[in-house]
Amino acid sequence: MPTFVHGRSTKIYLDEFDMTDYFNSADVALTNDTAEVTSYGATSKAYLLGLADGTLSLAGMWTADTDATDEELHAILGSASAANITVAQAAGTIGNRATIARCDEVNYSISNPVGDVSTVTADFQGTSNSGALGTMTYGITAGVQLTTGSSIDYNALGNLAGVDGAASSTAGGAALLHVPTNSVGGGTTTIKVQHDSASDFSSAADLISFTAVAAATKTSEMVVCSGTVNRYVRATATSAGSSGSITFMVTFARF
Repeated sequence: MPTFVHGRSTKIYLDEFDMTDYFNSADVALTNDTAEVTSYGATSKAYLLGLADGTLSLAGMWTADTDATDEELHAILGSASAANITVAQAAGTIGNRATIARCDEVNYSISNPVGDVSTVTADFQGTSNSGALGTMTYGITAGVQLTTGSSIDYNALGNLAGVDGAASSTAGGAALLHVPTNSVGGGTTTIKVQHDSASDFSSAADLISFTAVAAATKTSEMVVCSGTVNRYVRATATSAGSSGSITFMVTFARF
């Protein structure tokens, strides 16, 4: 029997913010243009695939709270820096699917109906100009969750569960990090993605290293790698801190 997923378990991360409490809809569309090449004498139309395109739309509730929808969606509209977005389906379980995106916000709309809650809609366009995306064709792609998105004490960080990619791949990939809360004091936190050909990670090697997260700092970063990605991948984290905890979401996509 198919395994279906209820939308209520989705989580939304936008740059260094967990925006799950504000949104109630997330739509992703990946398309390819087609050019007709039908010639005389043909009995059916023929096409060539053209340019790839990807868009993402978020909708939810308007609020003027600090670090919430109105403040953050206004801030990134027209920004020279593309937004890092993760849409985590059935969030909270390592290995579950996620959409990862690096794209530009192109529309921000506010609706204030007389008989209902004020709402927002934000539209994002994936583009090859949105940073170093390697072969991430649409600026938007499917990946897996490598963390649960839960808070972890500074002295409890370490290797998280591995995810089986079924086989190794050769075209690289991209990892996306969101750190929405961070109270670690006294030192930086280092977060990486590792890979291995063995499920026990007996020969684990670093695949992607994010910029060290400064004490008590929220951040987000996408890092692209090239070449071979072994069958198994996992997130790992260590801290030079002496107190506090950190919440982070890492997702990874193979190209």
